[in-house]
Amino acid sequence: MRLTRRGACTLVAAVVLVALGLAGGYPLLVALGAIALGAVGAAIGVAGRKPRVEVIRELFPDRVERNGRAVITLRVHNPGTRRQGGFTAVDRVGEDRVTIAVRPLAAGAEQPYLNELPTGRRGRHEVGPLTLFRADALGLGRSELSLGGTATLWVYPRTHPVGAVTGGLPLHHHDGEATETSPRGSLDIREVRPYVPGDEVRHLHWKATARTGQLMIRDYADPHQPQFTVLLDDRREITAPEFEEAVELAASLIVAAAEADHRCRLVTPGGVDVATDSGWDAVQRYLEQLCVVARTEEAGLPLVPGALARAGGGTLVVISSAVTVSPDDRAALVGVRPRYGDVILVVGSTGAAPAAPGVRVLRAANAVDAIRQWRTVIA
Repeated sequence: MRLTRRGACTLVAAVVLVALGLAGGYPLLVALGAIALGAVGAAIGVAGRKPRVEVIRELFPDRVERNGRAVITLRVHNPGTRRQGGFTAVDRVGEDRVTIAVRPLAAGAEQPYLNELPTGRRGRHEVGPLTLFRADALGLGRSELSLGGTATLWVYPRTHPVGAVTGGLPLHHHDGEATETSPRGSLDIREVRPYVPGDEVRHLHWKATARTGQLMIRDYADPHQPQFTVLLDDRREITAPEFEEAVELAASLIVAAAEADHRCRLVTPGGVDVATDSGWDAVQRYLEQLCVVARTEEAGLPLVPGALARAGGGTLVVISSAVTVSPDDRAALVGVRPRYGDVILVVGSTGAAPAAPGVRVLRAANAVDAIRQWRTVIA
């Protein structure tokens, strides 16, 4: 228990009033000082008793889109034989705070409390620990008690319904170049890698196993499966509002592609490089990555990283800003253009349009506008 600033000032004023009253012979000052001292003593008596309750926190759901609905439920139980006074429960959600006023509880009683969590900021937010506060009516003293651990709330970027690109250049594998006329269901070797428990034993590569001394396995890929790559500009030159719109657009496009059974890749100039197969696990991984991606502090980064310049196949979508795309960036995009079936640059509506031969440019005011224009790409 501790005195608040108001309580400390009241205590000092009480001592001064009593001292002046006794020294000058003023009973009124002594009485006022005594009243103030009594108020401080009462505050210590009320706020000094910490809540003796059991609290269970339930967070549902723990993964939502930005501005989605996530609620926290507190189940407050009084295990004692005496009535518990009311108090205030405060949960921290990142930089925000959620306050719940808990009413007095009878002995053995339990009361649930429901409150919505702030989800306006994208990110991985830590919820908790829960802090219980008890204060007197005058706000002179307060006690604090921390309970329980923490939970995690994932606030994903918003995703909008959008179609996936169906075309793209054929991929290249160890057995040669695949063609667009390859029959569906055919497989090409993507790589020969060490065996991992759970791999198909019938895919063991015995020659490589004999040569390396460890079990090696053929990793197959479907040559007819489309490939979709998103290059998200996370350089510090792009403004915060533009970056949030870019993340929202990247999430919408890559989720649609992964759900359409495309092999996807997410790359940023700042070092993010995530490549997965399609399916729900891929969607979750990309959303988690886009949940925490932030602008890099490193200066002078090129838009197209070296790893992406050496890759190829399928469709490449570059999401940036017209202001931050330099002539060198445009030259790099022109350089990687032959490696992809299509290269699309999406930039904001401010600044001059960065024209690049062979690269389609979409200018959009925000993510929703960009998705509206995306229909011309997949038409």
